[in-house]
Amino acid sequence: MSQPHDIRERRRLVEQLRRAKVYREYEKAFRDCTGLPLSLHSGECFGLTHQDDVRENPFCAMLAKRSRTCAACLALQQRLTQAVEQEPASRQCYAGLTESAVAVRVGERIVAYLQTGQILLWRPSPARLRWLVQQLKAHGIEDSFGRFTAAYLRGRIMPRKQYDAVLRLLAIFAQQLGEFSNQLILQEAPVEQPAIARARAYIAEHHTEELALTEVARAVNMSRYHFCKIFHRSTGMTFTDYLARVRVEHVRRRLLDPATRISEAAYAAGFQSLSQFSRVFRRIVGEPPSTFRLRPELAKSA
Repeated sequence: MSQPHDIRERRRLVEQLRRAKVYREYEKAFRDCTGLPLSLHSGECFGLTHQDDVRENPFCAMLAKRSRTCAACLALQQRLTQAVEQEPASRQCYAGLTESAVAVRVGERIVAYLQTGQILLWRPSPARLRWLVQQLKAHGIEDSFGRFTAAYLRGRIMPRKQYDAVLRLLAIFAQQLGEFSNQLILQEAPVEQPAIARARAYIAEHHTEELALTEVARAVNMSRYHFCKIFHRSTGMTFTDYLARVRVEHVRRRLLDPATRISEAAYAAGFQSLSQFSRVFRRIVGEPPSTFRLRPELAKSA
């Protein structure tokens, strides 16, 4: 998939996730419980993530109105998303406020970020406030130090241990969103050729069998070459990747039943070998099926 197309698809997916009930309910509960802002974004730093958020730190809201400090905040945001790997990443701005992000993954691919923070991890001392004034001067602010200091003191202060627990909760929710994202990817595209819609339906009906690309192309009256080209253009995935995702979703649903063996679910979904299944499942879900099974409460809400 080309980079511009990938960026468009991520933005479209993020908009779908924002409208989803599972995200809206979690977002409200997170904000009410922690008093912190929460943003879901695709990673491109075109604007300040929490700007105009009702939970935005009052000090950050004042900084956002100054062009030089705004640029510094954008640079921090970019460094933060670049630092995210398997675990949440945190960075401090020049004023000592901590910002954190967690990756939402579909398998090994990052599709979005959950971001929160603008928080102090300690109560500022008089020496710290004097240091803050020096930092403001260094970033081009030469006035209103009293107002900036007052806003700084009104911001949220949270002990490190409590904040780490907040980030663990955010990481768990990111896993849920990743699983939900995979389901959205498999849903029918808003606009697609009727032949591709028929192909999706054919795959959904026959994915438990040994299904070949040639068979699906023939079922929709297309040549193998033309079908591959049109299918990839419509779905953003190859036939092989799409079929693998459909089968993995089948397995995920089966594994919610504790009486179902992993091997039984894999073969029932159409996988031809356990080694192939384990490799594909880990690539798409981001963890082995045995580990996934230990957290069925997450899968149920996906």
